[in-house]
Amino acid sequence: MYNVKLYNKISKVGLDDLDAAKYTCSEDFTDYDAVLVRSAKLHEVEFPKDLKCIARAGAGVNNIPIDRCSQEGIVVFNTPGANANAVKELVICAPLLSGRKIIPAIEWTLGLKGKGAEVGPLVEQGANWVKGLKGTPDIGPAAEKGKATYAGPEIAGKKLGIIGLGAIGVKVANAAVGLDMEVWGYDPFLSVDGALKLDRSVKHVTDLNEIFANCDYITIHVPLNADTKNTISAEAIEKMKDGVLIVNNARGPLINEADLAAALESGKVAGAALDVVSTEPIRADNPLLKAKNCIITPHISWAPRESRQRIMDCTVNNIRAFLSGAPENVVNP
Repeated sequence: MYNVKLYNKISKVGLDDLDAAKYTCSEDFTDYDAVLVRSAKLHEVEFPKDLKCIARAGAGVNNIPIDRCSQEGIVVFNTPGANANAVKELVICAPLLSGRKIIPAIEWTLGLKGKGAEVGPLVEQGANWVKGLKGTPDIGPAAEKGKATYAGPEIAGKKLGIIGLGAIGVKVANAAVGLDMEVWGYDPFLSVDGALKLDRSVKHVTDLNEIFANCDYITIHVPLNADTKNTISAEAIEKMKDGVLIVNNARGPLINEADLAAALESGKVAGAALDVVSTEPIRADNPLLKAKNCIITPHISWAPRESRQRIMDCTVNNIRAFLSGAPENVVNP
């Protein structure tokens, strides 16, 4: 019988795939053979001597003390491709939601004001303007006068720069090609498998500055580590085209948030769509809450039901394969 220690709330649907005659799963174990974790931070956890493996239900492993696990002989698994399609879909939404000013347009139509944070002057102007239409006999023509405020560019023909061409980056690249975008990709560690899956029209560059200098939209898909933290900073933003739009669905600290907020305020960066921030849940003092033209979602890119099922299937399979003595069957898609 193997004991599997659960961190975070884990779906019973996924755990049902572990044979109850061989595996017991609980959040309460003090002695255990395996860990199943999502986002809980394990750096301060003292592991029992019998711990054999840690399975992360997700792609990143920055919440796991990898160096200590290596020293103690604990194998770590993750699921780097299981959520790739779900993340790709939200990333592809970003140039449309932000570039086409869809969120401000919705707020304008409904006459809503932001709560707890300042909203951009266009939204304020629109919201107040719509409220002022109340009682107007012929509201249709009056509403038409304000629509042009929310016009944005088409994405077809625009340059999309992708930093990181792993499982997610490749899917984003190919989807963007299908939308007639010109796609540039940077990844010094591009695998043979990744290269083979990449559409031939994608321009692979070896200098990150080429992405900064040439692309209208930039999206980042790399793991967080000492080398990638603050990949997008004031220095990087200064090299970018005026009016660039920045997307981040990977890890919050990949972007220096104060620098991005300043660039949004100045107009150097025209918009940002972020599904992650440096501290989650987002803090009230995060400078991006007051930034103009910044859409922030609460880390939902991985969350569709189909994605969660793939993640759990892969995570459970990895635990089962390794503990049963068949590590060759471990799958990290």
